[in-house]
Amino acid sequence: MSNPVNYIRHLETVTMKMSEDTRLNTTHVSMYLALFLMWNHNRFNNPISINRSEVMKISKIGSQATYHKCMTDLHNWNYFKYEPSFNPFKGSLIHMFNFQTSLKQVVTQDVEQHEQQVAEQVLYTSLNKKKHIQTEQTLERESELKFAPGTEEKTSSVPRKQKETKKQSFTSPSFDDVLEFFKAKEHNEVDAEKFFNHFESNGWLVGGKSKMKNWHAAARNWMLNSAKFNQEKTSIRTSKTDRLHVNQDKQYDIPL
Repeated sequence: MSNPVNYIRHLETVTMKMSEDTRLNTTHVSMYLALFLMWNHNRFNNPISINRSEVMKISKIGSQATYHKCMTDLHNWNYFKYEPSFNPFKGSLIHMFNFQTSLKQVVTQDVEQHEQQVAEQVLYTSLNKKKHIQTEQTLERESELKFAPGTEEKTSSVPRKQKETKKQSFTSPSFDDVLEFFKAKEHNEVDAEKFFNHFESNGWLVGGKSKMKNWHAAARNWMLNSAKFNQEKTSIRTSKTDRLHVNQDKQYDIPL
């Protein structure tokens, strides 16, 4: 009985050997795999008895000439030992070689693989740490630029403009607001009601065309115009009264 064969390690080793052997072609590989399968069925015992037709069927080799050439090549190139029987009623013998890696080499490969994994892990951790540090530095720089002198004014300029725009937007007052404003300016309720009714009816348009921007200013102008109008009205009444005044001491003897 041959030495114990590790199925996977044997295939790995022989596959690497075949990949580096430029003399081989696909028929060589298919024949070897067919013989390896038969060896496996024989529990890796040597030698194994083979039948040409069976090997050709498994390896998909359709020509006897190709079969004999591949068998001779693999034997000469030390992939196995071929002992032909030259008897159609007796199978030929194949002594398969164990290409399995030795135990010492396996241990060495495992150690090297472990060391490589550790080195890769250390490199990965180092790269992640470096990336984390760079991210923190970038955030610190952005924070410093954000709170640097003069930066606050630039960043807050847009909200200020928005506030100014909001301040400029007009909102029509209620009657109570108008009445309170007129009372604060010591004007009567009648003027307040006239002011409110006038602009409420025309949609708070100045001159019937432009949208009002500041109703407080319009109210002050209304008060000034109202005082001026009342003063002119009083003057007109006084003038009419003077013209209608009758002199009780008129002397009729004075010629006209």
